[in-house]
Amino acid sequence: MESNYEKVAAIVDRYGGNRDGLISILQDIQTEYRYLPEDAIRNVAEILDMPPIQVFGVATFFKAFSLEPKGEHIVTVCFGTACHVRGAPAVLDEIERQLGIKDGETTEDMQFTLETVNCLGACALGPIIVVDGKYHGQMSPGKVKSILKKYTKAPRGKIHEKTEVTN
Repeated sequence: MESNYEKVAAIVDRYGGNRDGLISILQDIQTEYRYLPEDAIRNVAEILDMPPIQVFGVATFFKAFSLEPKGEHIVTVCFGTACHVRGAPAVLDEIERQLGIKDGETTEDMQFTLETVNCLGACALGPIIVVDGKYHGQMSPGKVKSILKKYTKAPRGKIHEKTEVTN
């Protein structure tokens, strides 16, 4: 996917065309495209009059940025100590089985991206997964299918209702 130069320029303009806003600019571009397209990074460098390698350096330094397209829904599995000992590996295995992808991958239909993190800071709810910023605590392999179904497009293109925190 290529970015739109005018959209990128408008995002840069929101931050006054100032290099100090580079991280915020990249965050907004990633929100727009669900990743940082190479041409968008080059456009930012051109608009801010910076060497492209500097913008790429920032984009690759922070784990929050992705140079690869991500799915519509981001599924994050906590692998902190508390979650790990309470069954996070089995939860991850079930998510991988349900989605047909491994950690760090995106489904072919671009609906889901699966990620693991070292800690989400919600140890009392472990094991925990987060889907699109919504925490689902005390997760088990048996709960995975019903959680994912809430984010899966129905055959007619409708999206099932999403739930808030579940225990």
